[in-house]
Amino acid sequence: MDTNSLQKNDPFYTFRNVFTITAVVGAYLLVSYLLIGFKTEQVWLALLFAGMYFASRTTRKLITGYSIFIIFWIIFDYMKAFPNYHYNNVHIEGLYNTEKKLFGITNNGTVLTPNEYWLANHNTFLDVLTGIFYLCWIPVPLAFAGYLFFKNRVAFLHFSLTFLLVNLIGFVIYYLYPAAPPWYVQQHGFAFIPNTPGNTGGLQRFDDHFNISVFRSLYSKSSNVFAAMPSLHASYPVIVLFYGIKNKLGMANLLFGVVMAGIWFSAVYNSHHYVLDVLAGITCGLTGIFLFQWMIRRSAYMKKRLNFFGKAIA
Repeated sequence: MDTNSLQKNDPFYTFRNVFTITAVVGAYLLVSYLLIGFKTEQVWLALLFAGMYFASRTTRKLITGYSIFIIFWIIFDYMKAFPNYHYNNVHIEGLYNTEKKLFGITNNGTVLTPNEYWLANHNTFLDVLTGIFYLCWIPVPLAFAGYLFFKNRVAFLHFSLTFLLVNLIGFVIYYLYPAAPPWYVQQHGFAFIPNTPGNTGGLQRFDDHFNISVFRSLYSKSSNVFAAMPSLHASYPVIVLFYGIKNKLGMANLLFGVVMAGIWFSAVYNSHHYVLDVLAGITCGLTGIFLFQWMIRRSAYMKKRLNFFGKAIA
């Protein structure tokens, strides 16, 4: 009997899967409440997951595959409960001085960091353009994952797991090397102020130009402002471009390359990251890609588990 026949004869709703999903969703909401308090986004995520799981077989497969990204989001969200500055000193002045020493720009006789230079020389065109690029940060990887899901499930799994691995590497570095972003120095100097709320930095100009609050809403939910090194904004487009090239997407890779360069520049232009943070993010992305490719070449067990999960969402 083929797979399609088995699926048609297999009950879609069973006590086991209804109970399991209800328990998973309930546990997520309870743990979230205990760690970081109630948030409406948690409820929407839970409803989205449960709704897609039980809507159809296709949506069940899709949300099962995207659970890799959901795991990333939950870990990122829970970092609010464990601020990295509780575990290591925050790097503020030293990082700023190193940035100025390596990448300083002389402007009217004064040496500025690239962030300070663009703060003094920003313009409306770049404010809007960099805002658009920065909005691509998560949507482009998720859309690319969706494309791979329907075209090549194995490639989807490789991309998604690489994405998760890169984030885990980045999260570890956040705790080993807490770092303040450039906008923090611009607003607070070199003094360490715990519980500093997230800030839009130069992206506020994008919101103001269109009279919206897109970035203000996003950064008000920031897990930790002292997590600027490495820039995962810089890592994500590296992963997308690598898998775009690997899957021979042709001209689409040109678009991915433009978005990648645009996000890198936007991070510095809007004072969210130093050049050093961006370079660290690029390195983080390349490291995660290398490690994952190395693991699937060396580990028969990992290949077996990927094949098993691939069949589950095929």
